[in-house]
Amino acid sequence: MTQSAVSRFLLQYSLVAVLGVLLTSAFATPAAANNAVNTSTPTQLIETTANAMTRELESRRAELRKDPAKLAELVDRILLPHFDVEHSARLVLGKHWRAASAQQRQQFIDAFYGSLMSNYGDALLEFTGDQIRVLPSNVAADAVSANVRTEVRRSNGTRVPVSYSLRKTDAGWKVWDVVIEGISYVKSFREDFGAEIDQKGLDAVIARLAAQGKTLGRK
Repeated sequence: MTQSAVSRFLLQYSLVAVLGVLLTSAFATPAAANNAVNTSTPTQLIETTANAMTRELESRRAELRKDPAKLAELVDRILLPHFDVEHSARLVLGKHWRAASAQQRQQFIDAFYGSLMSNYGDALLEFTGDQIRVLPSNVAADAVSANVRTEVRRSNGTRVPVSYSLRKTDAGWKVWDVVIEGISYVKSFREDFGAEIDQKGLDAVIARLAAQGKTLGRK
């Protein structure tokens, strides 16, 4: 396997990790989610959701395997509020974001994250809480950006360093990027989509991503 192929595999594995961590509260009842997830600091956001993930996944794993649309519903309702989708999408599109209309921007956001769940949803359902270890980090009280370092254990036992980039918004701390061994998912997708958009146009890329998302039961 080439170095680029290895990097791509690890990047894809990290996407499962970030989805798994942030989806924990989606599988709890409203009261339990409020008690389990602490969003007051970046580290607590990642750590408390990771700690609760195993129990909540186990409680609904069989149900979600049978009905992928329910997983999509949970992602739309719970995951996205903790993820700065617009900021991330803006960076992924780069120069193409500036040239896109407001409608194209929203269509890209919807299609992009729909395709991510379509591609990684099955792997997410196999994710267990003992696969991730949140490392200590110090974030100043007045900080507006932060990085939370973690280690993700792969099936062969090796541990991969994964860093989550967060920014403080009016709605609180939100994740906008995941970096694994120096590889940013924002940068990686920007390179891939940039080349494809240059060749086929933004509307064609949006259509392809939207088609992928429909396999998870999205409309």
